[in-house]
Order: sequence, then structure tokens, then C-alpha cells
Amino acid sequence: MTLVMKFGGTSVGSAEAMRQTAEIIEKFKAEWGSTVVVASAMGSKPVKVTDLLLNGSKAALTGDMEEVNALLPKLRAIHFEAIDELIPAGEKRMALKEEINRFLSHFSNMCQAISFLREISPRASDAIGGMGEQMSIRILAAYMSERGTPAEPIDATELIVTDDNFTNATPLIDETNQQTNDRLLPLLEKGITPIVTGFIGATPDGITTTLGRGGSDYSGSIIGRAIQAKEVWIWTDVDGVMSTDPRIVPDAKTIPELTYLEVSELAFYGAQVLHPRAMRPVMQDGIPLRIKNTFNPESPGTVIVKKRDLKKGHIRAVTGIRQLSMISVEGRGMLGVHGVAARAFKSVAETEASILLISQSSSEQSICFVVPQSTSAAVVSKLDSEFSSEIKVRNIECIKADENVAILTIVGSGMRGIPGVSGRFLTALGDAEINVIAIAQGSSECSISVVVSEESVAKGIQSIHKMIMAQ
Repeated sequence: MTLVMKFGGTSVGSAEAMRQTAEIIEKFKAEWGSTVVVASAMGSKPVKVTDLLLNGSKAALTGDMEEVNALLPKLRAIHFEAIDELIPAGEKRMALKEEINRFLSHFSNMCQAISFLREISPRASDAIGGMGEQMSIRILAAYMSERGTPAEPIDATELIVTDDNFTNATPLIDETNQQTNDRLLPLLEKGITPIVTGFIGATPDGITTTLGRGGSDYSGSIIGRAIQAKEVWIWTDVDGVMSTDPRIVPDAKTIPELTYLEVSELAFYGAQVLHPRAMRPVMQDGIPLRIKNTFNPESPGTVIVKKRDLKKGHIRAVTGIRQLSMISVEGRGMLGVHGVAARAFKSVAETEASILLISQSSSEQSICFVVPQSTSAAVVSKLDSEFSSEIKVRNIECIKADENVAILTIVGSGMRGIPGVSGRFLTALGDAEINVIAIAQGSSECSISVVVSEESVAKGIQSIHKMIMAQ
């Protein structure tokens, strides 16, 4: 059996964190036999190596090489401090530091080129953004070997083949499966633990790419599918998926088991869990995905599966997204006119804004949708232009944006086809004196979402969570 374990930035963010991670790797390698590790860049709050690298590239873009030169000793200190604590003095420590210095020298040279050209391409951004992972895996692999567990650092550029959509690349499945198996299986047969970079891949020509938001988790599931792992585990700094945000509801509970669909809905609607993209590879082959806490490894965490035993009518979690705007297109002249919605959504797509929720009146006299507040002005401007002729003759009476709204969403596969769930949801909000501006339910019947004022989000989550706990 093969287990793939991905460790996030906090799990490798310091020498102490790497010690805990190494102990976890050794424990589960003994239990499972074959283990593949995927690691992020070092990232302890408030300092994250990837942020420092990208901040350096942005500074270089403005010509501020002083800022870049100030970042270099910070980056060096973060990695050298971990090396000094983990690797005994001697040739191995010196060789590892020289390797880190080579990456930092490359970073400096790239920033100088950016500063000179006053331009940074997506390709250059990917090359810089992935350096944190390349440095962290070398430290972790050296430390594992020092502890007596043979390990080899591997850049995912050798494994994950992608298209050339830099900063948000898509893996090429067949090529990735072939290269991953060719590179990793011989190591596993020898008892060597591969320590692989998360977040990055490469084009067929070998040019470094990154996988976008949630990229390191995505890397873990891509590799898990490629080698047909028994399970993929995501190690982070929380005990699993919570019933709601514990900062709002301190007695929020860890949910033992969820389906892929439930987690996708929670992630889409703001819960700090896996990005939906990270689940796609394992979903296709039904490989369980487990979320566990590096700093509380005895906790069972949350396992995400294709199907689970459902308790009919049960709501699993509530989540919310703030800083949104609700755009409304209204007019009596819209009644019976074909194509209004299509034109509206085409216009929104041209602004590259994400639509999080859609609601339309049954009389077809209004349509509303929710977008991030930061995109609101651009969306309204585009719609005004698209429907200028309809506005002139009053077929469309107004296009407006209601700012400072939020979405509250309840999630649970057990809600499907059960009468009364929406009623309980709305009653809980009504009892908390929260006004519902709009409501929508997905075709999967796994989630129900409402639009409320931003100021009422915390109160709404607290009220709904009480209802969930009382089920």
C-alpha cells in the first residue's frame, strides 16, 4: 500500500515543525510501507517564503532593488536557521547551505533582470514562486536521511507535466502519470521516501509552471492518482474540516467524514478547506482524501470520500463569504425577452469576475447575482454598456449594485429531497432577526445559500450552527 502525504507551509515552517513532520513520516511509513511526501515552501505566520519571493519580484518590477537586497538575508536566515538546527556541522550542512545559496542567487539574478526590463512575465513569476518549495524539500529530505530514513528531494518539474498556462497550469494526465511512475516507483521499491515539491510542474519542454491557488494540495492529489495511492493525506494546522469557522463559533466541531461534493461546496462558499481543484484527481478514481493536523497527529481528522452513510435531513456545516456585492438587472420590459441572462453573464465573464450565486424572479422582471466587491464597479459599467439601448427605452429600468452583502451557505448531502430543510434554515435566520435578500439552491441539492447583509454574517452563522448541533 502506498500513502501520499502533503505537508503545508506551517508543517515545514521551522526546524521544530520539520521535526514533528519527520516523526509523522516515519510513523506512517512504518505502518504503510511505501510513502510519498509532498511539501510546501516554509511558511510560519507571519512570514511565508513564497510571499517574500513574490514580494521581491514585485519590488524589482518597480526598480526597487534595495527591497530585493533586503529580502535576501531574510530568506537566507529562515532556511539557514532550520539547517543549523537540523543538520550537524560538517560537509552535509555546508553542501545544503550552498544549494540554498544557489537558489537565492538565481532569485537575485531574476529580480535584476525584471528591474532592468521593468516587466515580469507569468513564466518568470512561476520560476520565482516555486523556489520556496525547491528549498524546503531539500532541507526536509536531508533531515530525514540524517535521522536514518532514506529520502530523496524531487522537483515536481520531473513528474507533473502541464500546459503552458503559467501561474495556473493544468496537468496533462497521461504524460504526468507516465513520468510520475517512472520516477517514483523505483525509489519506493528501494525503500526511499521521495520528498516532492508541491505547487509546481513543468511544460513538456521543461519550463517551470505553477498550479495556481491550492496548488500544493493539488500536487498531492495528482501524484496520488498517478501512482494509485491507497489514500492521500493533507497535513495542515487544523484538526480537519469544521462545522463552521471556530473564530465565530468557538465550539465548532470537526466533521469526521464528508463527501467530495460536500467539501467542494464548502470550499466554494468560503470555508478554509481544500480548493475544489485539489479534489478532482482523487475524485475520478475514488481515492479517499484525509485532512489531518501536524500539531495534533493523534486526531483522526476528516476523511473525504465518494459516498457515505447519510442521515436524512442533516446539515453538516455552515459557512459564509464576506466582501461581496449583489448586482441586479431589473425592468418590466425584460418579461418574455429572450437572451437577457445570456448577455448579462457574457458581459460579466468579459470582466473576469466570478459569479458566486444567481437568483431570478419567476416573472422574469429581474435577475440578480453576487460577485466579489472588488469587481462590482467593472461589472456594472460593462452591463450599462451592454444594455444601453434597453435602458434608453426603459425595457431595463436599472442596473444597480448592493454593496456590503455576504453569502451564508448550509451544506449536507443528507438534505437532498428532504422537505423542510429550507424552512428550518430560514426560520433560524428569522429567529435571529436577519433579513434574507436573496436565496438559491444548487441542482445537486447539497447546499442552500442566502444573501444577507455583511454585518449580520457572524450572528447568522451562530444561529444556524446551534440548529446544526441540535439535529
